[in-house]
Amino acid sequence: MDGGAARVAPLAKAGQGRPVLAPTDPGTIAYPTRLKNPTHIRRIVGYCDMPKSPWSVPVTTALHADGVKVADLDTSATPGFRGGKKAGELLLEQRRTVLSELQEKLYANGRSGDPRNILLVLQGMDTAGKGGIVRHVIGSVDPQGVAAAAFGVPTEQERGHHYLWRIRKQLPRGGQIGVFDRSHYEDVLVVRVHNLVPPEVWGKRYDEINRFEGKLAESGTTVVKVAMFVSPDEQCKRLAQRLDRPDKYWKFNPGDIDEREFWPAYQQAYQAVLDQTSTEHAPWYVIPADRKWYSRLAVTELLIDALTRLELDWPKAQFDVEEQRRRLNGC
Repeated sequence: MDGGAARVAPLAKAGQGRPVLAPTDPGTIAYPTRLKNPTHIRRIVGYCDMPKSPWSVPVTTALHADGVKVADLDTSATPGFRGGKKAGELLLEQRRTVLSELQEKLYANGRSGDPRNILLVLQGMDTAGKGGIVRHVIGSVDPQGVAAAAFGVPTEQERGHHYLWRIRKQLPRGGQIGVFDRSHYEDVLVVRVHNLVPPEVWGKRYDEINRFEGKLAESGTTVVKVAMFVSPDEQCKRLAQRLDRPDKYWKFNPGDIDEREFWPAYQQAYQAVLDQTSTEHAPWYVIPADRKWYSRLAVTELLIDALTRLELDWPKAQFDVEEQRRRLNGC
C-alpha cells in the first residue's frame, strides 16, 4: 500500500464482508479482518479512483455555513466527497449500519437515565429532499428512539401562543434523535418573506433563537442544523415529476409554484439565518441538494459525527449479572 493510500483498520462487525468508514476518522477505512487486500476493498465499494478516504475533509468542515453565500451556491456540488453517485450510494449503505449502531447506544443510555439527545433540524425549499432524509437516513435506525415532527402552517391554537411553544412540545427526550421537518426557523423565513409580522418583530427572533438553542445545548441536546438548497430548475423538475405520478399527487401543492416567485427573497432570508444563527453550540451545515444521494450521505455523516462526539458506551448492568446467570441455569 503506497503512502497516499488510506489507512486500514480491522473492524469485527463490518457486515457482509464490505468495508465501512470508521466513525471518527475520515482518513481510515475499516474492514473485516478476513479481507486482507486494501486494493480489493476499494474496488468493492467503487473507490478505485480514491487514493485516500472518500472524504477529502471532515464533513463538518466541508459543509459548515461559515462564508457561504446562498445566491452563489452550486446546488449540484458534492463538497468534500471524492467519488460519484455509485460510490456515494454504496458508502451510504455501510454508514447507515454505523448510524444504527450508534443510535442504539444513545437509546440504551437514555433508557438508563442519560438526558443527552440529538436534534436534527431540516430546513429547505419545497422539494429540497427533507422527507427523503427522514425516510432514507432516519429510517435506518430504531424508530423507538426517534421523535419526528413536521411544522407546517401554524394551527389556530398554535397562533395563539409564542412561536416557540409548538417547538418546545416536540423536543426529543433523553436517548432520542429528534427530527424537525421545518422548524422554528419558519418564523424568520416564511414570516419574513411574506411580511406576516413587522420587521421589528421577526428581527428580534434571531437572538431569541440563539438563546433558545443555547439552553438546549446546556441541557444535553446536540443540535444539528441542516439547510438544504436546490436550484430553481431542479425544483421545477421535481414538481413536474409529482404531476407525472398519481402516487405523488398527495405531495403536490399548487402553492409551491406560487412560492417560486419569491425565490430571491427566500435566498436573502436564508442568508440572514446562516449569518445570524450559526453558533458554536448550534452551527448550520449547508447541503447542496440537487443530488439526492449526496444529501442523504452528508446528513448521515453529520449524525454519525454528532453521535461519535458523545463518546457513548453501553450502559452498565443495574443488576448482578452472575446472579441472574445462575438463576437461568435451571431453565
